[in-house]
Amino acid sequence: MNFGPKFNAQIDIHRNFLLMNANKSLFHILLLILAFTTSLFAQSKEAAQEEAQIETLNQFMNAWHLAAAEANAEDFFGSMREDAIYIGTDKTERWLRDDLRKWSAKAFERESAWKFVASERNWQIHLDQQFAICDELLNTWMGPCRSTAVLTWEKDGWKIIHYQLSVTIDNEKIESFKALQEVP
Repeated sequence: MNFGPKFNAQIDIHRNFLLMNANKSLFHILLLILAFTTSLFAQSKEAAQEEAQIETLNQFMNAWHLAAAEANAEDFFGSMREDAIYIGTDKTERWLRDDLRKWSAKAFERESAWKFVASERNWQIHLDQQFAICDELLNTWMGPCRSTAVLTWEKDGWKIIHYQLSVTIDNEKIESFKALQEVP
């Protein structure tokens, strides 16, 4: 059916307008899909990098604990910064690295200084992956212990700058524990 050139021209304009808008809509949809997939890729890349970093940190901490288990003083103390602090389970134990080395020298002369094995470890990584904090649940000769480690990235790799070890007591046993400690 022919309605005349003027009407057909209007139909052509309308069809071109619809096609142009459809193309714009398709372009916007493709742009959104591209942005979304790029974002997902970046997030998955970030997640993979963080996972790799956590694996590296776990290997570092496992090697540090193994160094004590094998009485390898060089690796154990070499994994700590010179100004590192080690807080032990005794209320008097707050050691700078070199003081801890002197205090524990006899332990490192044995076949094993001490053996701590992590059964759980949680990480927080901060400041563009230059600073990391972990908390651990450890199997030790004292029973289950909790520890917290603070690590910093140095030019030669990760170093411990603070480590705190705590014996765990079930809440229901606090009164018995206080009696052992002669705490009122």
